[in-house]
Amino acid sequence: MNQNALTITNAHLILPGEKHAVKGNVRVEADHIVALGDVHAEADDIVVDAKGQYVAPGLVDLGVFSIDKPAFHFGGITRAALMADQNPPLDHPARVRFAAQSGKPDFWVHPLGGATRDMAGNNMAELALMKDAGARAITTGRRWIADTGTMLRLMQYCAMLDLPLILHSEDHGLTGDAVATSGEMATRLGLPSAPKEAESIAIERDLALGRLSDAHLHFRQVTTEAGLKLIRAAKSEGMRVTCGITPAHFMLSEVAIGEFRTFARLSPPLRHEDDRQACLEALADGTIDVISSGHDPRGPEDKRLPFADARPGMAGAETLLPLTLNLVRDGVLSLPDALAKLTSNPARILNVNAGILATGAEADIMIFADDKPWIVDSAKMAAAAGNTPFDKMPVQGRVIRLLKSGKEVAL
Repeated sequence: MNQNALTITNAHLILPGEKHAVKGNVRVEADHIVALGDVHAEADDIVVDAKGQYVAPGLVDLGVFSIDKPAFHFGGITRAALMADQNPPLDHPARVRFAAQSGKPDFWVHPLGGATRDMAGNNMAELALMKDAGARAITTGRRWIADTGTMLRLMQYCAMLDLPLILHSEDHGLTGDAVATSGEMATRLGLPSAPKEAESIAIERDLALGRLSDAHLHFRQVTTEAGLKLIRAAKSEGMRVTCGITPAHFMLSEVAIGEFRTFARLSPPLRHEDDRQACLEALADGTIDVISSGHDPRGPEDKRLPFADARPGMAGAETLLPLTLNLVRDGVLSLPDALAKLTSNPARILNVNAGILATGAEADIMIFADDKPWIVDSAKMAAAAGNTPFDKMPVQGRVIRLLKSGKEVAL
């Protein structure tokens, strides 16, 4: 039996190309949007009253390390690109195919194929076969490929296959076992540190190779002023370059690692305040295309350790929307521009028919209240572990209802 059509009424719609939310309705048949704006429910439609709240596409989270459906649903995330850093890694077509089926029907996983076998940075994996198996992009994972010849061949193959290459930007010859950014804070705490230039050096090398290959390069996290200047210049040249960031790097500086707070042990590490300000400027001017959660839930066995021994990562899915809405309240971005970095921009990079409220698009839809207050509590999170540097922080913005492919998801 076919599902009845569904109409969302009394909504403020976040539509592509609009500078402000637009009052209107959304009608869904099967799993796609069929009408928007001044449309009305038909006789047998299921009617969902948005009660004047915002209606937007479900979030598309580009680059998570764990599939954690309760946390994703809470955060309004309907699709996530899964990093290849798994155990075993997503460096084989069969593993990619399994990952692509793992979340359905109420959540879609878009696996990112590992660039090299065992993610070791040496021998290229079977990129074409992984694309056929469902890989939406190729990634170097949490490492930088130091061998320039390997990286150039990788970019050339990705360009030929029309697959984005998602890069980690830290020269490991400089970072080594560092857990913090070189500076006063790392010195005071006695932590092994690396210069922030490790990021810009890596980006500069990869951009040079990108000019030779014409590959689409997506730098997953760019966190320094120097790195952002390089990305901005490459875009002005017309290169196929995009980049992203997580809320931690535009909201927190290295001060957050004070008292050896391992929940703030991240990769790349938190930066200086001038870099954080540069990230805000890059968000405002469009240099940064994507905001992602970097979702990586880590239990006490990974976090209740000395800072230098703790594993990097944060549980970010549940806080992605409210922390991004801070940019709207602070006047850095308009609401449509902020949501584009969470929805349409990552969907475009992954080449999926989602992340947008438009006729013919997949009916991944969230209804959210931008002003609903709540307090982040690591002990009560839906995630598999609550390792968030934003523990006990008051935030605003919460998903009220969520649809995946036109069907309501329990929150």
